[in-house]
Amino acid sequence: MSNAEADPAHRPSSARIYDALLGGNHNFAADRAAAQQLLAVIPRAGEMARANRAFLHRAVRYLLDRGVHQFLDIGSGIPTVGNVHEIAQRVVPDARVIYVDIDPVAVAHSNDILHGNPNAAAIQADMRFPEAILHHPQVGSLLDLGQPVGLLLVSMLHFVPDDDAFTAVARLRAALPAGSYIVISHGVSETPADAAEDQITALYRRTDVSNAHGRSRAEILSFFGDATLVPPGLVWVPEWPRGGSGDPHDMAIVAAVGQLGASEPAAQG
Repeated sequence: MSNAEADPAHRPSSARIYDALLGGNHNFAADRAAAQQLLAVIPRAGEMARANRAFLHRAVRYLLDRGVHQFLDIGSGIPTVGNVHEIAQRVVPDARVIYVDIDPVAVAHSNDILHGNPNAAAIQADMRFPEAILHHPQVGSLLDLGQPVGLLLVSMLHFVPDDDAFTAVARLRAALPAGSYIVISHGVSETPADAAEDQITALYRRTDVSNAHGRSRAEILSFFGDATLVPPGLVWVPEWPRGGSGDPHDMAIVAAVGQLGASEPAAQG
């Protein structure tokens, strides 16, 4: 890799591309150029990003309504344009949030944004090594892992290879107490957008991730393990939690929320 490619200002990152798609301003020219290339391949990529962010908002509010006031957001990107701490602390001022991202620039931006907020912090870590996240000092100081946690894996698992993703998520689930929730949105391999997967993978290989591919619904559901899915289950991302049917309009992202240790399906909010 050349010095220019190693420089964050010249090498795009998945977190900052997402920020650019959302209309944020914590990104560089290289990220905006990559976002434009992605839009050329998937014209609705910006709409998908916004639908995904809206799902995150709904899921956080759902968990807050059920008494979950602490969140572990892995693959969080940059907490701008209405992220978890803003949504949660608007309802519960002392709600606690740990953001985790692999990109050091995204983490630095995040901690600048979170400066002065004692109940939110960002750490740099790789989700393929969940124990390093769970035992991180800031996680231990902000989150009580003996109480229910909202584990957020929103639009990030499709960047993690199979050999790492399934094992890592299983370890994270196992570390959380009953009553915790797991929130996932994920690219799905069954829409016309799949035809562009090779181009998308090639684009993201120039970033901080080496993998970008959708999975089948069955594979995505396996991330939940024995968690009880909140109705309506796994649906197109704009349809949660109301449900729906019909043409996904190339949305290419599905979403679900599951409760760990639930004896029966959680009531729909």
